[in-house]
Amino acid sequence: MRILPLLWLLLLLMLQGAAGLSLSRGSPQDCKRRGGFCSLRSCPPGITRVGICSEKDLCCRSRWYP
Repeated sequence: MRILPLLWLLLLLMLQGAAGLSLSRGSPQDCKRRGGFCSLRSCPPGITRVGICSEKDLCCRSRWYP
């Protein structure tokens, strides 16, 4: 019976990790449609990552986008 709480904890940790993998892969046109821009390998400070443009490019958007 002591193993059940550990199994629940493991399940919750796995689900939490899967939530971070939800960046949508698309094209530069999809990124612009979402109000973002493509940036090589990382987004500038103060800008959040909202998707992926290609293998090396990330889709970035201002945190204060309406």
